[in-house]
Amino acid sequence: MTQSTLINRRHMLAGSLVIGAGTIAAPRMAFAAAPGERNVLFAMLRGAADGMAMLAPVGDPNFAKLRGTHLGEYENARKADGFFAIHPAFESIGAAYGAGEAAFVHATATSYRERSHFDGQNLLETGATAPYATTEGWLNRLTALIASEHGSGMPKALAIAPTVPLALRGPAPSSSYAPSNLPEASEAFIDRVSRLYGADKQLGELWSQALSTREMAGDDTLRNLRDAKAAGELAASLMREKNGARIAMIDLGGWDSHANQPGQFRRQAGQLDTLLGAYKAAMGTAWDNTLVMVVTEFGRTAALNGTNGTDHGTASAAIVTGGTVKGGQVIADWPGLGESQLYQARDLKPTISLESVLAGAVAGHMKIDAKRSMDHLFPGRETNPLTGLIRA
Repeated sequence: MTQSTLINRRHMLAGSLVIGAGTIAAPRMAFAAAPGERNVLFAMLRGAADGMAMLAPVGDPNFAKLRGTHLGEYENARKADGFFAIHPAFESIGAAYGAGEAAFVHATATSYRERSHFDGQNLLETGATAPYATTEGWLNRLTALIASEHGSGMPKALAIAPTVPLALRGPAPSSSYAPSNLPEASEAFIDRVSRLYGADKQLGELWSQALSTREMAGDDTLRNLRDAKAAGELAASLMREKNGARIAMIDLGGWDSHANQPGQFRRQAGQLDTLLGAYKAAMGTAWDNTLVMVVTEFGRTAALNGTNGTDHGTASAAIVTGGTVKGGQVIADWPGLGESQLYQARDLKPTISLESVLAGAVAGHMKIDAKRSMDHLFPGRETNPLTGLIRA
């Protein structure tokens, strides 16, 4: 099939269907390939979420010195490992922790040590050792690795977003699905497009997969992803069925808390908690075979700034939850919050590689060799993948 053929067909459907080399994007539709049983949902908190607000180290005497005005948030909060307190907005996450289905990893960071959102997110999504070193995402490599390890077809990979994020881009098939403000395509239009592409092997297969994804999403009334409960239910509807996505990614922005952090963080944490709670409930029995990883590009400063917020930092916390997770634990090599213990005298010092967390979690969950997972997903690292997050 030639590029000119694609362009001609695109003009025939201008405004309703966008076609590019190898992919199709239609309102409320998406496509990719292949079955499987275990699910991975990767949630990225864009803006640098504060790990010390997620999981407050109340047992460290220097926490009160650095953030004394925030201590009231944690007076009646659920405790974790006796040393930490889970932010009270994390009701569903806290309940999952108590039920042994959620774990935290603290003082974790990628190998990035600067404080640019764009560079930090690029490195986290590509899995490279430096920003912009590659245009291929680590989740895309994961789809190929799963197929290689298990001798199967490529697992279906899907972004719950208007476009495919960098973490899913690469040679392995991936696609995106998002609510749209555009008018819903009529059944007559869908039928005409189906007949138009029916004789074309490549576009016919992609169109069929798009319709399948549309059907799985159901008759939702979403026009965007701002409704956290509905977004969680939508994600589950696209993953829980046998022919659904096995690997999915969702973006959650708004975590850059330079001013008035308590209120802003509470709102964002509440949205995240609602989304994950709705996702778990809607997954049903598929939750038993699901892994959810919640991460951010870097953390915040240990001390508050002059506007009751925090600035760009280094280490943060990650949340790992799901039916296969060995929960009820905090994994941390706590560095301390004394001035001499902080990274560059200002940030929580990273002591656990975030790449090792991701590689170890997906290896255990997907039954992949752990070293191969680390080497393939995050090449160029000398650290070992983190174990102990997934039940045997």
